Amino acid sequence: MFISENARLNFFRWRYEAEFYYKLALAFAFAGLTGIGAQAKLYLPFTPVPVTGQVFFVLLSGVVLGRNYGALSMALYAAIGALGVPWFAGGKAGVEVLLGATGGYILGFILASYLIGYFTDTYISSRSLASQLGLMFAGVVIIYTLGAVQLAHVAKLSASEALAKGVLPFIPGDILKALAAVAISTAVLPKASYAQEKDAGAQSAGRARLYLSAIAATAAAFFLALFWIKLLGLKSASVGELLWYSLTYSAAVLLCAGSAAYLAKR
Repeated sequence: MFISENARLNFFRWRYEAEFYYKLALAFAFAGLTGIGAQAKLYLPFTPVPVTGQVFFVLLSGVVLGRNYGALSMALYAAIGALGVPWFAGGKAGVEVLLGATGGYILGFILASYLIGYFTDTYISSRSLASQLGLMFAGVVIIYTLGAVQLAHVAKLSASEALAKGVLPFIPGDILKALAAVAISTAVLPKASYAQEKDAGAQSAGRARLYLSAIAATAAAFFLALFWIKLLGLKSASVGELLWYSLTYSAAVLLCAGSAAYLAKR
C-alpha cells in the first residue's frame, strides 16, 4: 500500500496539532486495540507458545500517537483492565494482574510506547527504516526486561527461571510483531518535519543518529545474549523448533546490529 508523503505529513501534522479530545479518543482506540490483540492467538505448528497481537499495537501506539498519548493509551489499557474489563492476556482483569507476576509487562508497555513516541516525534532521523528497526526492538527489550524483573520478584524465581518461563518462549513471536510494526511505521511516517524536531541542523542530526545507533546496538546485544541462553538451555527440540528460534533470533540480532552500524556511519 502506497501512501503519499503529503498524506502522511498532513495526518501527523493534524495529530500533533489536534485538540485534546481527538488525541484522547485515539488513545482510547489504541487501548482497545491492545486489549483485542491480547485475546487474539495464532498457534504455530512448531512451538507450543501462541503468538498474540498485543505487543504489535503497543509498538505502533508510540508511532501513531507520539510519546505522551502513546504512553497514555497504554496507561488507559492498564487502568481500564484494573477496573474490571477483561482484556488483559487470557481474558483476565483486576488490580491483582498489575500487582501480580505479569504486571511488569504492562508497565513495560507504557515505557516502550513512550520511548518510541519520543524519538519518532523528536528526531526526523528516527523515521528511517534503520532507526525504526532499532526502536521497535528496543521496545521489546523494555517490555521483557520489566516483565522478567516483576515475574522474578512476585513468583520468587531466579533470573534464569524468570527468563525460561517469562521471556524466552515469547521472544520469537514478538520479533515478528516488531518487524510487522516496522513495516507499517516506515510506510506511514513522513520524512519531513511536522513538529518541533531537534535534528533540523546537521550537527543535531548526527547526534540523533548516534543515540539511535546506541539503542539498536543495545537491542542487538540483548537478543544475542538471549539466543545463546536459549540454545544452551535446549535439551531436546524438533528441527522445526530449532529453525524457528534460530531464524527469529538471528534476524533480530543481524537487523539491530546492521541498523546500529548504518546509523553510526552516516
